[in-house]
Amino acid sequence: MTTTTSQATSRGAWMALLAALLGWLFDGAEMGIFSMVGRSAVQDMLGIDGQPTVAENTQIGFLFGIIIAVFLVGAATGGVLFGWLGDRIGRVRAMSLSVLTYAIFTGLCGLSADIHIPMTEWIIPAPAVLGILRFIASLGMGGEWALGVALVMEVWPNKSRALMAGLIGAAANAGYMVVGFVGLGLNAFLEQDAPAALGALGLSSETIAILTAHRGWRLMMMLGTLPAVLTFFFRIFVPESHKWEEQKAKGGTSHWATVDLLGVAVGALGPGLIVYLWSDAQRPGWMLIAGTLAGLAIAVVGYTFPVVRFLNRALAGHANASAWPTVGRMLLGASLAAVALLGTWGSTQWAPSWAAKLTNNQQNSREWTLIVLSVGAIVGTLLAAMAGDWLGRRFAYCVLCATSLVAVLAFYQQHSEYNTSFLIWAFIMGATTASFYGWLPLYLPELFATRVRATGQGFAFNFGRIVAAIGTLQMSALFPLFENDKTLAGVKGGEPVACSYMSAVYLVGLVLIWFAPETKGKELPE
Repeated sequence: MTTTTSQATSRGAWMALLAALLGWLFDGAEMGIFSMVGRSAVQDMLGIDGQPTVAENTQIGFLFGIIIAVFLVGAATGGVLFGWLGDRIGRVRAMSLSVLTYAIFTGLCGLSADIHIPMTEWIIPAPAVLGILRFIASLGMGGEWALGVALVMEVWPNKSRALMAGLIGAAANAGYMVVGFVGLGLNAFLEQDAPAALGALGLSSETIAILTAHRGWRLMMMLGTLPAVLTFFFRIFVPESHKWEEQKAKGGTSHWATVDLLGVAVGALGPGLIVYLWSDAQRPGWMLIAGTLAGLAIAVVGYTFPVVRFLNRALAGHANASAWPTVGRMLLGASLAAVALLGTWGSTQWAPSWAAKLTNNQQNSREWTLIVLSVGAIVGTLLAAMAGDWLGRRFAYCVLCATSLVAVLAFYQQHSEYNTSFLIWAFIMGATTASFYGWLPLYLPELFATRVRATGQGFAFNFGRIVAAIGTLQMSALFPLFENDKTLAGVKGGEPVACSYMSAVYLVGLVLIWFAPETKGKELPE
């Protein structure tokens, strides 16, 4: 290889890393935005002014949980959809489309309002409109994770995998941190300069009032369009994965078929059924359990369908060859990711809203809690990826589960007011529970061959979001149930009790990981 060619390859690897890091940063920001302003958005669209009553707060929390669940289901679907696209047309082109999707539709969320269907009396209420837009945005967000991981792991040498995985997780959590600081700046802007600045743009006083109402959540969502500019950067400067191009040259990508995406469409009906059933808390328990199991089964079959069909075509004529070992690894990876995602969405994600509740939305407690969680998460993801190299993939995962369980219980059981100790333990909880997002991009690519890597790891990581969606829906039901219960430390309130219960999922992870293969020191499968 000539020096010029080597320099070009090195430059291309750095461009791929920069593009992916920016994509993950905006991914994290996109998720963090709604975690911070989602309840305010729902309250605004319900027309509830001032401090909500207990009944109104329950309604807000319930709809907020539904929209979060819809977002997670969309991310799971997008992981498979865009992963399939990345394995078929290339990582870079598919990643451009995924980023454009979540950028545009996140911005449109800021325009959510009731929609009157022409020539009918039907009205789509604003919360439902927001849920639909969040679903479409999450398709792109789920796809970007899978595509970025595949691209970076394929263009960088094997010895750099742990560092790359840590940077992947750190970038997404840096996005959360950015949202926290933007939130602080927006609060100051709303208090001092908003009317004059927005008025200078020619906006009417009525429009300004709409944009700045309820902590300016509409402005915050509109800022989500900024990642759209990344698509031009991707197309101009970022080279395609050479591993994928080699597979394409060998004909390894020619067995993907568009018709197989019908399986993904059918699979999305499964989690859709789950969200529908859990949207009515009055339904009997047996129906919720049976419907949840049926929905998960439909999702598994539908989301794995394209991979099974692809491998059956690719392996035709090969004696004793089967698609099922790959499918088995997809399900195993999904289970490991589900532990991490359910732990996060069932515990850590509620910390900012709990801080706001403890302070009655004073002291910028929501924003500072999000920032501290994010700083901890950045540290944790970098350390977790390195631990995977030092301790081995399986033992490192055990350490992450054990420390996360301790941190969540200490945070929620030992605090009843917003203070320095609250923020210190928020940092520790952020570092431990988010550490999985440095371990997963290290481990999941090692489970799949190049020709199915984006789809396989896209399914594995994002299918965990469906389980997290189920947990989120349950949280909405658990909060009122535990509202007056006391924790071991005498803390009252639904969040600390419910989140403590949800942390038990880490016990499942301590057992599950020993069914997974150890991949430390091995090359990426070709």
